[in-house]
Amino acid sequence: MKKTLAITAAFLLSCTAMSVMPTAAEGDSTSVYVTISDKDGKLAVAQEKIDVTDIDSDGALTINDVFYIAHEKFYEGGAAEGYKSSTGTYGLAVDKLWGAENGGSYGYYVNSKAANGLADTIKDGDYVDGFVYTDLSAWSDAYSWFDVRTGETDKDGELTFKLSRAAFDENYAPVTLPVEGAVITLNGEDTEYVTDAEGAVTVKFEKAGKTLVSAKSDSLTLVPPVSIVEVAGEEEENVTTTTQAPAAASTTTTTAASTTTTTTKAASTTTTKAAAASNAPATGDKGTGIAAALLGVSAAAALSLRKRHED
Repeated sequence: MKKTLAITAAFLLSCTAMSVMPTAAEGDSTSVYVTISDKDGKLAVAQEKIDVTDIDSDGALTINDVFYIAHEKFYEGGAAEGYKSSTGTYGLAVDKLWGAENGGSYGYYVNSKAANGLADTIKDGDYVDGFVYTDLSAWSDAYSWFDVRTGETDKDGELTFKLSRAAFDENYAPVTLPVEGAVITLNGEDTEYVTDAEGAVTVKFEKAGKTLVSAKSDSLTLVPPVSIVEVAGEEEENVTTTTQAPAAASTTTTTAASTTTTTTKAASTTTTKAAAASNAPATGDKGTGIAAALLGVSAAAALSLRKRHED
């Protein structure tokens, strides 16, 4: 009887485990929004929508698939040149991200929450953020995000954002902190808008069109946050004025016309597109446990990274 109960329990447990891991049938796909920051802390891909398929044929749609396909689509030379992952002692880990190989110091988040690894599954509509650590000694890079990922407003309309960052407390438990004093940028240009003590800021959008909202800080090494705002209204057209220049004095009088063109059209978000090629799956932030914590990795990932580094 006991043996029968044990077998039944084992069967039910296996069925439960199988139901937890979403599978991807051949040809299945979903769409996510991917953001990647490079080794210089600059946005290389800013919340671009991509269709994800099971590129590594592991039976699931994962972060690894997202990064591979993103490099195929946006990195010059494709995934073969810009991305690499491999399976080691602690699972699937990133070996190269956006062309940078730095010993495993990378971070990746899904919907602003630290991922446990590249094999984490994704679903339709997710926001997947990856970055290369720029500080390879103190690992001070702070993953940050806006509470508003996408927004819409009319020209001269206002939107309020709250900027937060990932951190760890004295016991290495993950916490979320507001980012104070960060300067808001619109399409890469600094503005007069600065976040308050709660990380909040209200921004007025004076130009119609697609606007990339981000932020930077003098006191923190922020992984740049991203929000895409569609501002309704007519984009201002190029205005061309022609001014008649005085004729040069000579026996024959000639009139030279000079043309001055002033462009007032709002800049739109542009992401450098690259040829296809690629490498896939890998998860990992090498470094000490404390470094991983500062990097904003989950507690589980931090411990894994420390073991990996010590080995």
